Amino acid sequence: MEAGSKPRSTRSGAVPPGWSVVEEKGLWWFVTYRRLQRPDRSTVSWESRRLRKRRPRPRGSTWWAPAALGWWIGVLFAAGSICFAVGAFPPYTDAVGARIDGVTFFVGSLLFTSAAFLLYCEVSWTPPPGSPGVLVRVRRCFVFQPRRIDWVAAIVQLAGTLFFNVSTGHAAFATLAGPTSANHAVWRPDAFGSICFLVSSWLSWAEVCHGPWRWRPRQISWWIAFLNLVGSVAFGASAIASKVEPNGSLRSLALSNLGTFVGALCFLAGAVLLLPERTEGADPPVSTELQLQGRLA
Repeated sequence: MEAGSKPRSTRSGAVPPGWSVVEEKGLWWFVTYRRLQRPDRSTVSWESRRLRKRRPRPRGSTWWAPAALGWWIGVLFAAGSICFAVGAFPPYTDAVGARIDGVTFFVGSLLFTSAAFLLYCEVSWTPPPGSPGVLVRVRRCFVFQPRRIDWVAAIVQLAGTLFFNVSTGHAAFATLAGPTSANHAVWRPDAFGSICFLVSSWLSWAEVCHGPWRWRPRQISWWIAFLNLVGSVAFGASAIASKVEPNGSLRSLALSNLGTFVGALCFLAGAVLLLPERTEGADPPVSTELQLQGRLA
């Protein structure tokens, strides 16, 4: 691109002079895939999740890479999922008691929040199409990019984890509250958190599918999005079942435990798959995606 020339703005971002958009895919106003044609008639592709998750030189190995942000996201989500799965397992509750069980859920929610914040940072630090350069020189976390589907999904998921912090923290440290107080302080944040998880998982699913639906079982990213979506549905069922009735009992303790346990296992599987997604089939240093990102300056 010549010095002094400016990119041409389109619905999905900036396009350099002489370039043309050949194909775009996405959901609503979100664009998750673009194929552009250069002036020499060659084409270059860009995918939002691919650019964010895969690096030309991934740090560390698949299973041990403490210097990599993506590795920590997977590990923290996995650890939080284990806490929720164990906490929803009745023999564990019988063995340790209700208070320790509540603390287990609370610790799991804090791990979820830590992972969700790192995921939000990962999204914020990934330059959108049309930004200068391949790397972000100033890593800002507090950005507002509502036209990016990954940014919206990340901020909604982070909000959902905060709702779970409230509900699990209350259950662990305020067990003396009455039924009415428990209904508002425990069940409602669970419901709001589950709604946030559903919305975030659906947006992540749409990002991978480049639309409302696509059958792509050979891709790890597709399985991650699918498992997280199923897990969010299970958490939603658990939230409905955990509503406190006027007599102080839960609507359905068995369904509440089952939904939490199944959802946690799905989240655990999705979190573990984040690790090989980060390194499998890593793009070469000069990949088509990074070329596109660097040329749209």
